[in-house]
Amino acid sequence: MAVSWTQHRFSGGVLALDTTNTVVLRGDMARSFDRFDDPEEIARFAMAASGFRADELKGRALVAPDPQAIAGKVIVIREATDRLFRRTVTAGALATADMPEFLNACADGLAGSRESLSAAAPFGSTLEPLAFEAALAVSALSLLSAGTMFRLRICPNCNWLFVDRSRNGSRLWCDMAVCGNRQKARRHYGRRKEEVANA
Repeated sequence: MAVSWTQHRFSGGVLALDTTNTVVLRGDMARSFDRFDDPEEIARFAMAASGFRADELKGRALVAPDPQAIAGKVIVIREATDRLFRRTVTAGALATADMPEFLNACADGLAGSRESLSAAAPFGSTLEPLAFEAALAVSALSLLSAGTMFRLRICPNCNWLFVDRSRNGSRLWCDMAVCGNRQKARRHYGRRKEEVANA
């Protein structure tokens, strides 16, 4: 069944985190599932990301013409990114032991790319479509900047990784309209249940 790649699915704040979040309920072995189990979803995700991540990508479209061929690279980058930065959030520091796997995965994603990247144009300056695996690697590497790395959070509702860009760094949810409201509803239901029990 095809995934509906809505705006909520791009709550991570950057392409690399949106991609790590394609594993739903990560850490819950009984309920977790991978939205990229069907490699064709990689191409559909890339197409949706071209719109939802247009600011990050500076307007470049992402392409994955042969998702079967790149699925291995994409999954390795995704998992190395999740492992490195989830541990960074949990421990409050970057674990250098996780870096070689992460850097090798990103290097593999960039292999064969002929882009010219700069600080002003991190995804290149051309308007030609960009290979999804290369864009994913660049986005993942951008998370190493101190300004971003220490604003990474884990949503307490869905366990997704996201960048907290709030002014005071106090954002709790990946998406207030979805996860924040669900948690508020749960708390309200719990209070009501307790009131009824104590009545």
